[in-house]
Amino acid sequence: MLHSVKRNIQKLANIFGYQIAKVSNVRDKDERFKRIYERCKKFTMTPEDRMYALYKAVEYIIKANIPGDFVECGVWRGGSAMLITYTLLDLNVVDRKIYLYDTFQGMPRPTENDYRVSDKNIRAFDKWKKNQKENYNSLCYASLSVVKKNMALTKYPSNNIVFVKGKVEETIPNTMPSKIAILRLDTDWYESTKHELIHLFPLLAKNGVLIVDDYGHWAGSKKAVDEYFSNKPILFNRIDYSGRIAIKIE
Repeated sequence: MLHSVKRNIQKLANIFGYQIAKVSNVRDKDERFKRIYERCKKFTMTPEDRMYALYKAVEYIIKANIPGDFVECGVWRGGSAMLITYTLLDLNVVDRKIYLYDTFQGMPRPTENDYRVSDKNIRAFDKWKKNQKENYNSLCYASLSVVKKNMALTKYPSNNIVFVKGKVEETIPNTMPSKIAILRLDTDWYESTKHELIHLFPLLAKNGVLIVDDYGHWAGSKKAVDEYFSNKPILFNRIDYSGRIAIKIE
């Protein structure tokens, strides 16, 4: 009976784009993360477990002295990037550049490849169309000025934060770092994710970290990842139902 009730609640949640999960077990998360997360959580939609995975990835990169800059595609209000910079500052690192790619005008138009992994009838286009305004889309919208203001709160050197405005298909490869330590992909749709992998994954340093936020949530993101790595063996570890993380070994 209880199992049936839980299943029905999850089905209802799926309709509105939510995933029912147990409350995160914070006992294995250190005090520094808890402190940093408290400062970032209102600026992100990323769940705590995925934020913790990012935090540990930053910590690993610095401890292992993996070269390269930090790249995030799909920034929203800057919460994940803030976590990166707060963690770097706590580790006394201020010389790594942070590249932040976003339209800063909300989500771009999705294609037929973009629908919910759990239900093909939940198409991204339908939600996108409802949120389309004259000059922007209110879905995941945060202006460049807002994100700059949020990033300034961290006190990370502003000359080492690179804001790249526009669709990634139009800004990459024109603006890219020469080497990447962490590559975090959170643009949701097929075309942008595939473009990012084609141009940015080759720049990821050996033993660098790749994080894909929506692999288990949006079919387009999953399709792009599966296609790109179809002949490139890589081990993706599951963060939660949607997030995936991998280390580039060669």
